[in-house]
Amino acid sequence: MAKLSVNQALIKAKSYEKKGEIKQAQKLYHKVLQTFPMNKRAQQGLAALKKSKQSVATQGSPQDMIDQLVNLYNRGQLTAVVLHAQALIEQYPDAFIIWNILGAAHKRLGKTFEASEAFEKVIEINPNYADGHSNLGVTLQEQGKLDESIMSFKKALSLKPDYTEAHFNMGVTLKEQGKLEKAIEAYRKALALNPDYAEAYNNMGATLQGQGKLEEAIEAYKKALKLKSDYAEAYNNMGNAHKDQDKLEQAIEAYKKALKLKPDYAEAYNNMGNALKDQDKLEQAIKAYSRALSIKPDYAEAYNNMGNAHKDQDKLEQAIEAYKKALKLKPDYAEAYNNMGNALKDQDKLEQAIEAYKKALAIKPDYAEARAQCLHQLAHICDWDSIIADLSLVPELGTTNKDVSPFVLLPLEDAPERHRIRSKVVADAKFWQQSLPLREKPFKKPKRIRLGYFSTDFKEHPVAYLIAKMLEQHNRDQFEVFGYSLHGNQRGEMRQRLSKSFDNFADVHGISDKAIALLARENGIDIAINLNGYTQHARTGIFMYRAAPIQINYLGYPGTLGANFMDYIVADRFLIPEKNQKYFSEKQLYLPNTYMPTDNTRELSQKSISRSDMRLPKDAFVFCCFNNNYKISSAEFDIWMRLLNNIEGSVLWLRKSNQFSHFNMRKEAEKRNVDPSRLVFADKAPMEEHLARQGLADLFVDTFAFNAHTTATEALWAGLPVVTKAGQGFAARVAGSILNAVGLPELVTETEQDYEALILELATNPTKLAIIKKKLATNRLTQPLFNTEQYTKHLEKGYQQAYQKYFNGDTPDTIMVPK
Repeated sequence: MAKLSVNQALIKAKSYEKKGEIKQAQKLYHKVLQTFPMNKRAQQGLAALKKSKQSVATQGSPQDMIDQLVNLYNRGQLTAVVLHAQALIEQYPDAFIIWNILGAAHKRLGKTFEASEAFEKVIEINPNYADGHSNLGVTLQEQGKLDESIMSFKKALSLKPDYTEAHFNMGVTLKEQGKLEKAIEAYRKALALNPDYAEAYNNMGATLQGQGKLEEAIEAYKKALKLKSDYAEAYNNMGNAHKDQDKLEQAIEAYKKALKLKPDYAEAYNNMGNALKDQDKLEQAIKAYSRALSIKPDYAEAYNNMGNAHKDQDKLEQAIEAYKKALKLKPDYAEAYNNMGNALKDQDKLEQAIEAYKKALAIKPDYAEARAQCLHQLAHICDWDSIIADLSLVPELGTTNKDVSPFVLLPLEDAPERHRIRSKVVADAKFWQQSLPLREKPFKKPKRIRLGYFSTDFKEHPVAYLIAKMLEQHNRDQFEVFGYSLHGNQRGEMRQRLSKSFDNFADVHGISDKAIALLARENGIDIAINLNGYTQHARTGIFMYRAAPIQINYLGYPGTLGANFMDYIVADRFLIPEKNQKYFSEKQLYLPNTYMPTDNTRELSQKSISRSDMRLPKDAFVFCCFNNNYKISSAEFDIWMRLLNNIEGSVLWLRKSNQFSHFNMRKEAEKRNVDPSRLVFADKAPMEEHLARQGLADLFVDTFAFNAHTTATEALWAGLPVVTKAGQGFAARVAGSILNAVGLPELVTETEQDYEALILELATNPTKLAIIKKKLATNRLTQPLFNTEQYTKHLEKGYQQAYQKYFNGDTPDTIMVPK
């Protein structure tokens, strides 16, 4: 009584009484009367309980009383069942049927512990009572004690082999254990005993769906619905199976039928929202999630899904707010933390994003996607100590059955075999649907081959700068060129230039992957070119459906897609040497010089820019690396700091990618006995000025696992030599390919020692560096790298050879384009 007032104690006692917890109610009434013997409410409460017991005791024979309990139970008067059963048990403590009814009432009231105690008493009194074992099994299953649950069902079935419900419930538990084949076997046994068991067909369908046997699952749902036409849950599950088949219209139709039968079916609204989201009907999806939440305000999954839809709309604040609501309802929701991290990342709130990923990992330490994203953002802010602490985990990330973004791990290791595996795991997990049947091959070759370029980056973007002139150069007598813009509705000079470079340009943002693939087929596209691969906002599903009979992985993603629906990858012999072909699911379309397109009409600003304008020392040696900061690791940085220590007064000119990386790199410089002020960070500048200012540097020093790509071409175009180290994988060999194509193979090294030695030699030998710069000045206008017209002709020859192989009925094979 010390903690509760009299009034609070009496209210609580009444609450216990309503819930059927009679002993607890009696205990509180007695405590009140010990202190206040004349309290009328306590006296009345005890009297009512006593009267209830007496009324039960005088209601007739034990069988009559059991019948009354069953009647109360069937009418849903569960508290009354508990009250009366407890009273009867005092008179008939060995009446196992009464104990069984008490357990069933407790279970329906959600009191599984009390229920299991009651069912255990049933078994103690009558070990041969199959219902008692089965009921205990169901209760244990709800408590998560799955092995014990299975043992109870087995005991029930040993006593009663034709016990349909025990077979059914055994199936439920086995499915929860992930033993899907055994679960299906249990459902089949239940159906053999009761062919009209709709619930067993429904559950069997869900289990088959879990195995990826979608057609069989749908057949099971159809049988359930034939037996029980108003079975909303079966329609909902059928919708999920159709969604997994990517038959989104059929999925939505099934959800609508479920909702017609059960208008307050929050789960069906949530699932319909997911199907609409997959169709890129984001506003409709959000409305569906809102309906789910109006029915079930504590539906954390619906808030999480709504957040994903808002993120796809680039409404990041609304997305984050939805994730926060999901987490308020479900604090251990690792997926919501991961998704929040993705939204914060897109807002450039990198430290907050990292914190969100870490919270996801604290809940779910084996969450591969969150781990990979966390490491990638740590790379963005150059927190190398944190990366090194988890570096041993990198080889396993994405190489088992848990897919991660292959792109985010490219800077963390140069391991082409694991890069291939990661891509294949993603392709198998996300793009397993069969392609749509291809149109018949034409009897006659078309006069013009139709090329379709698909990209999210037809805007101010590195890929756009690389391909703009090439697209304009396409031979319109031989090719008709289509562009499909997949994300955003960007404006600006580059967007206008690109849209004009195509014969036909379509903004297909907001249209589903399947619909875009069908549009490409309507347009008669012969060769579909994927400019994204596995980069941000990529729409690889378009190619899963086969937008064209020939599909090519080109430029945007530096590696294989690991997918059987991509036929070729554009490459060169340095980029993918013959020994590395095994790391690619695509066949190589080898160009004779380099795979990298360039624009030889790009202009450098004529504006006068001095070193002092860029905060660079007037007379000191300037090393430069304008790669994204996430490409820089401690390995390169160690070398760069040794070079600064060896070259008096020299500075390192870097790109300022974000507000955290430059701070962290200055700290790292200090650790290596380098004055942090010798790291100079360049702010963003208009492209023409950015190109021109690179002439202020003396030497571009490259990164290892993920080379300079577009940035290497920009430096060379501006007259700035690049020193690189060629690695093993695609991303680690791009700068070498570029330097070979500009006639400077002497700037390509193979080891870290050679890389450092060459840079030191060039930085301390002005004559040798001057010779290299003079050679670059000549070569940039005479060597293949910046000959856009020649490059375009080579690429077109590759396209023509690929088409000829298709027209001949040959399977894709390595293509060698001659010079």
